[in-house]
Amino acid sequence: MVLGIKIGDSKVLESRETTDGTMIRRRRVTADGKHRFTTYERIEMPTIMVRKRSGNREEFDRDKLITSVKRSVGKFFNSSLEVEEVVDKVTNRIYEIGKEEVTSKEIGQVTLDVLAEVNEVAYVRFASVFREFTSLSEFEQIIKEQKHKKEGKK
Repeated sequence: MVLGIKIGDSKVLESRETTDGTMIRRRRVTADGKHRFTTYERIEMPTIMVRKRSGNREEFDRDKLITSVKRSVGKFFNSSLEVEEVVDKVTNRIYEIGKEEVTSKEIGQVTLDVLAEVNEVAYVRFASVFREFTSLSEFEQIIKEQKHKKEGKK
């Protein structure tokens, strides 16, 4: 039961695959017809372990990545859905690496790569947090690198 709504007693009104094909969105109504809500189904992926800077290991946690992205660059996006799309891309790329264990540094770099494609300002902001910038020259350097990459793609 969520917010007084019995989800198990609901009926599916409509099902759609998300645009990227990674989830199924289902529009539902409660048995009494009083409440409508949406659920999302995602393919359960195999467990990937993350090696932290401290040397500790923990399971990859998509929700933790969402929190990290929202905290550091969430204000550069118009909605939580945009953040979800970034995290989906990052998660897919991490699984495409094909390893059972990745480092937190690899996850950060993949996140930077995705942000560079999606939102340049968010990219610079995330880079400053991820790389722990301490000076203005570090900001200038990352901006120069991004401009150089962008010009190279033209």
